[in-house]
Amino acid sequence: MNRVVQEAFFVTGTDTDVGKTHVTCALLHATRLLGFSAIGMKPVAAGVEKDGRNSDVVKLLTASSIVPPLEWVNPFLYGLAVAPHIAAREEGRSIDIEVIRHAFEQLQRLADVLWVEGAGGLLVPFDDRHNAADLAQLLGLPIILVVGMRIGCLNHALLTAEAIRNRKLHLAGWIANQIDPDMNRFEANLESLQTRLGTPLIGVIPFGTSLALAAQALRLSVLPGFTDL
Repeated sequence: MNRVVQEAFFVTGTDTDVGKTHVTCALLHATRLLGFSAIGMKPVAAGVEKDGRNSDVVKLLTASSIVPPLEWVNPFLYGLAVAPHIAAREEGRSIDIEVIRHAFEQLQRLADVLWVEGAGGLLVPFDDRHNAADLAQLLGLPIILVVGMRIGCLNHALLTAEAIRNRKLHLAGWIANQIDPDMNRFEANLESLQTRLGTPLIGVIPFGTSLALAAQALRLSVLPGFTDL
């Protein structure tokens, strides 16, 4: 088996609450099933539980091959569950993407593959000048698009794909995450996205699927760097 050449991917979503963390954990699990070490990174997170931890970050740490220093996995954590730039402003701690890059480079030394999960959608602001797409550009990462399969997803997915390409980023593949079990014409919507997105479908994750089954639904072999698998 060849070693993975492409060492990191940026996971973004069509919106918030489309299951990015569940999908990212499934990607971590699928990578490890192939015999590669993998780490999940959540550079910016907002919202903490009573124990002071962010649930998404905890899930990524649990799904990773190792547990690196928390400040590398999640350099910026805010207590208020709102848009990152608002949380950063209200808490008086700005998001520094150079700090994120340094943490990313440290994690690269520890694992074969990094899955970097964004916050919200692709253009969610970090401050007055930067957003999640800027971070993906800075790190030079191909994009994995998580599409929350529900009414309205066609427009959201196609707009996001257009924004990715307008920024000269590489949309490496997409994942259909069935977040609405009662979505009308699911298969027709899926076919429409396959026709229009112009990038490989990595997998379809049914509603309520466990992490293990979600990982089995993913075909990492369609992604750059995962060859001869």
